[in-house]
Amino acid sequence: MKSKALAGASSLALAVVCLGVAPAVAASSSAPTGKEPAKDVTFAGTVALSNCSGSVVRVPRSQADDPALVATNGHCLETGFLGPGEVVVDRPSTRSVKLLDASGAEKATLKASKVSYATMTDTDVTLYQLTSTYGEIQQKYGIRALELDGRHPVKNRPIKVVSGYWKKVYSCDIDGFVYRLKEGDWTWKDSVRYTPACQTIGGTSGSPVIDVKTGKVAAINNTGNEDGERCTLNNPCEVDRKGNVTVRKGINYAQQTYRIVPCVVHDSKIDLGRRGCGLPRPAAER
Repeated sequence: MKSKALAGASSLALAVVCLGVAPAVAASSSAPTGKEPAKDVTFAGTVALSNCSGSVVRVPRSQADDPALVATNGHCLETGFLGPGEVVVDRPSTRSVKLLDASGAEKATLKASKVSYATMTDTDVTLYQLTSTYGEIQQKYGIRALELDGRHPVKNRPIKVVSGYWKKVYSCDIDGFVYRLKEGDWTWKDSVRYTPACQTIGGTSGSPVIDVKTGKVAAINNTGNEDGERCTLNNPCEVDRKGNVTVRKGINYAQQTYRIVPCVVHDSKIDLGRRGCGLPRPAAER
């Protein structure tokens, strides 16, 4: 997974990644295939966490007075990795995130009030609810939340993985989708596979994957196969419907977000029982 522990520490420790990569300014968007112009992809709305990347996100029905949500990975949770089948809902949190402007400069420190939702089962996502509303963030800092796309991502579509942690943008295409992506004890469904150009690194976990054509968040960056190992930590493998396993050394992956969109209701609450919501429920509700 793209949030790694420091050398010499447990591989499951939640620690700041220090890889010595120089920050970069936002890359200009390359035009996607088709007649529509590419959307301008910048760092605006992305965030840096202590060990990961993320972004302030909204759904189409979000209102200005709704508490803002930050999306990152489940394995970026401040309390450590979640076990298979574990789901966190409405747990208090005081975590802070650094909000970036279009150039990648830190614009503000935002505070979470709770973990609205987190899991590493079927997908790899944490949704923090902030103490600020979408309207307050836009009014104070001039920054709009990124919109989660309610539609399934599209194969061969140009994308940008925007890391608030490293202030770096990775550009490539969606190479395809993985029926099951297995890494250690975890299994994720219908994962996005990048073309080789997106060589994401530790600290890019939780970065929004932005569809260049729509400007919306299509997925959340989460892992990659580093050493060519089979289904081990930091070496996910692909499993098809027949159980065949494929290992792609150097290839990176993300978790789709369209199934989150139906789950977010008024006041940014998460309704896991709402029609179309594709997030796993806590064991007691299954």
